[in-house]
Amino acid sequence: MNAALILASTSRYRRELLERLHLPFTVQAPHTDETPLPGETPADLALRLALAKAQAVAALQPQAWVIGSDQVADLDGEPIGKPGDLVRAQAQLERLSGRTVVFQTGLALVRVEGGLARSLLVPVRVRFRTLTPAAIARYLALEPALDCAGSAKSEGLGIALLEAIESDDPTALIGLPLIALTRLLREAGLDPLA
Repeated sequence: MNAALILASTSRYRRELLERLHLPFTVQAPHTDETPLPGETPADLALRLALAKAQAVAALQPQAWVIGSDQVADLDGEPIGKPGDLVRAQAQLERLSGRTVVFQTGLALVRVEGGLARSLLVPVRVRFRTLTPAAIARYLALEPALDCAGSAKSEGLGIALLEAIESDDPTALIGLPLIALTRLLREAGLDPLA
């Protein structure tokens, strides 16, 4: 690879996913305002933020290939964010019990030099099982997923909260859709298997 590859994210989950591709990369915080715009859908928000994060870092590193990603949990058109504390996590899980949430994951690959700016959306439909208060309390005691939209980590014990996951790219649920990313990288001439 002639130019650097940068992940525009401070998420440890995205970093761990990108490590699976065995490509050398660095991580840089994008410092992007994540405030939703008036009337913006969760899908539009995820796509806009993924591109904005990649563009923010790419502006500082014009020769680098920059990956941006963002995820917004979508419950009937309403964004569900990261809970931040146990009280909100419990309330989120009570609300999501027995419901289907679409995790909208936006992905972008940007390189200023050469004018590349590609972005796409990878939705993942997740059906939560009906959760008892005791199951929620037990889950949050064992794995308080306070930094995860929807308060559940599917790569951990949170999988026990779910009935089904529907997706073309299961890594999208964790925050970085690797199938879609490898396609974008191949199109840009950065095939991990070449």
